Order: sequence, then C-alpha cells, then structure tokens
Amino acid sequence: MIMKILFFLKKACLSAGLLSLLSASGAKAQSKVEIDPGADIVSSYVWRGGKAAGASVQPFITASLSNFTLGAWGSSDISPDFSSSKGYKEADFYASYSVNRLGFTVTDYWWDGNEAFRYFSSPENGYSGHMLEGSLAYTLPESFPLTLSWNTFFLGKENKKEDGKNSYSTYIEAAYPLTVNGIDLKIAAGFTPWDSTIYGTNGFKFTNIMLGATKSIKISESFELPIFANIITNPATEDINFVFGITIK
Repeated sequence: MIMKILFFLKKACLSAGLLSLLSASGAKAQSKVEIDPGADIVSSYVWRGGKAAGASVQPFITASLSNFTLGAWGSSDISPDFSSSKGYKEADFYASYSVNRLGFTVTDYWWDGNEAFRYFSSPENGYSGHMLEGSLAYTLPESFPLTLSWNTFFLGKENKKEDGKNSYSTYIEAAYPLTVNGIDLKIAAGFTPWDSTIYGTNGFKFTNIMLGATKSIKISESFELPIFANIITNPATEDINFVFGITIK
C-alpha cells in the first residue's frame, strides 16, 4: 500500500513538473523565470564512471525561478534504427532548490530503453523502471570552490538486493573547477561507500576519476560553440573512456 501511494505521489509530482515547464515560457514575459534549452552530442554516454551507451544525443531544458529549478534531461543513442528495442533511451525529471552554496535535488530516473512502453505503469501492474534519488551538494567559497555531493537512490526496483531489501545505492563525489590559459578544467573523483546494486560494487569502491576540459569556439560574432573532452576512469572495473562532445544552445 505504501509503495502504491509513493508511486502515485511520484506521478503527481512529475505531472506538476511537466505543467510547470510547459507554462514557464508563457510566464517569462511577466516574471523572472529563466528558460534554458539545449542539447549535448557526445561520442559516448558515461555516467559516474560507467558507460551506459555509445554516441548519444542528450537534450535538456530547465526552468528556474529564484532559487528553485525544474529540469528535464534525456539521452538516446545514435543508431540507424531508432525503433530498436536494444537502443538506449533515458528520460529524467528533477526539482532542485539552492541557497547559500547548498543545493538539494530530487531526480526521477527512467532508463528502460526503446519500446519499453511502461512509463506510467504502477509497481502492481509491472516493472515501472523509475528510480528516485535524493542529492545534497555544497560548494565551498570562491577562494576554493570545491563541490562535495552525496547522491542516494531511495526508491526503485533496480535498487533492491536479492533479499528484497533496499540497497540505498550511494555515490559521493568531490569536484574542483579551474581555468588554465582560457580553458575551463574540472577534476572530479567519486566513490560508492557500501554495496550497491545500481553501480555493481561491493563495499567501498572508487568508480569515477575524471579530468574534463571545456572551450568555446567562436563561429560568428553572435554564436559560439562549446566543445568538451573528458577522460574518465573507473578503478572498480578497471575501465577507461575518452568522451568528446559539443553543446548546442
């Protein structure tokens, strides 16, 4: 019964988020709502150290008002046959609130893939595929802008252990930005503190060590094209990925 209530609350929150995103553009002229749409095109999709898919298109849109943000983010792999059930498809919605360098976010992940056709299924009628995660992030003052984040999944079938108990899959990361010769760099390291069904780890494991670089290429007087390159290693699986991408906004 509790799971059913949580599921319908989740759908209600998702519907409210979608309505807010759709109505935000109409309210922009008479409020301070900021709309930010765009998309990344990447050579491969790597998330927290694990490769999820090959070359992908990843659209996004956010609607921000004061310290509150509603956002949508998705990913589809680039394939000759987009209807293939083997193709990767993800659709995520989130709400976040930030104040005094502290931010809190709740994200609804859905990555069932193409032809799943069960986005609105309840747990009683089948596997819905939704995963809910709570995140807390804090950025230190500008003199040393290190960002520390804690991310824990608290609802979802993929988060269950074999005995049916919640594994509360958690990912903790430290990230530091810097600029060298006009190029924005980011160094990040993340780990799982205990067993995780989402990340496939047993106990404490580093899953993500990343060095990223971003630069904008000037196309015209009014348009610049941001490009980025990330070297990502996963010590837990001894994997490495080199990701190149462009951002269109």
